Amino acid sequence: MRAVICSELGPIDKLTLGELPDPEPGPGEVVIDVQVAALNFPDTLIIEGNYQFKPDLPFSPGAEAAGVIAVVGQGVEWEVGTRVVAFHTEGAFAEKWLVPAALVLPLPTGLSFEQAAGLTVGYGTSYYALKQRAGLQSGETLLVLGAAGGVGSAAIELGKAMGATVIAAASTNEKLAFTESLGADHTINYGETNLREAVKEITDGGGVDVVYDPVGGELSEPAFRSIAWNGRYLIVGFAAGEIPAIPLNLPLLKGASIVGVFWGSWVQRGGADAAENVRELYEMAAAGTIEPRISAIHEFENFAEAFADLTSRAAMGKVLLRVAGD
Repeated sequence: MRAVICSELGPIDKLTLGELPDPEPGPGEVVIDVQVAALNFPDTLIIEGNYQFKPDLPFSPGAEAAGVIAVVGQGVEWEVGTRVVAFHTEGAFAEKWLVPAALVLPLPTGLSFEQAAGLTVGYGTSYYALKQRAGLQSGETLLVLGAAGGVGSAAIELGKAMGATVIAAASTNEKLAFTESLGADHTINYGETNLREAVKEITDGGGVDVVYDPVGGELSEPAFRSIAWNGRYLIVGFAAGEIPAIPLNLPLLKGASIVGVFWGSWVQRGGADAAENVRELYEMAAAGTIEPRISAIHEFENFAEAFADLTSRAAMGKVLLRVAGD
């Protein structure tokens, strides 16, 4: 099978498009004929050896995709030919993907492979962050950093669905126009405007109840200083590359919480809450409450361009790889 192969840890240019053996499912596993795969920022970290999970070399990166069940292992109830979405730590950037059956879900009603490919990780992460980790309440104010990216755009839609007033912060006016199309109530261009002063003006000095931060870097401290009493600061990732050091007197003075968001680990630990989140996301997708937005679809052989979309932070919505036709 054709696959994007990581044989040596490092930057994008270490990846190659080559051949790997077709996988064979063991008990409790399935093989999916991948149609469309979605990129996520952790994919760029995994190929560099800088993520929590470190697959054995060689491996194919990619954590989520949509496709068709091709082969099932012993004890698996999925039927061959079923259209599905799935998520796993790696392996999705290949024509055939070996996945634990427990991580496979039916393709949501009314969604194409393209729309569904990027639904699981981005929306799953953001919903877990806002619902379980922050306990976001209707009427509260949510500040989303990196608001035009895959998880940021999902956080805007979900924040609005949960009844929050959403402030979207991004680096260009083009990205901010995109966030307005998602329902953002206010926008901040932090490439041109002082983030803290802008939040103070929007909230009449009251600050925001929840900060959703997938960016890190120099934005984190001013964002935390913009938080309200009893606020919750969600650490989702570090797309800027720099892990910030926030003075610990700030959460003390504001009675605020710094909350880590590691959706993949939460799902792997099991529990009914994870399954209920997925069910609710599917209901929202079927009702049109959330609508996965596609930034770009790249052909399989152009995988390097897809990765570059992420590392340059040029994406608005999800970046996809078309692995095969329908």
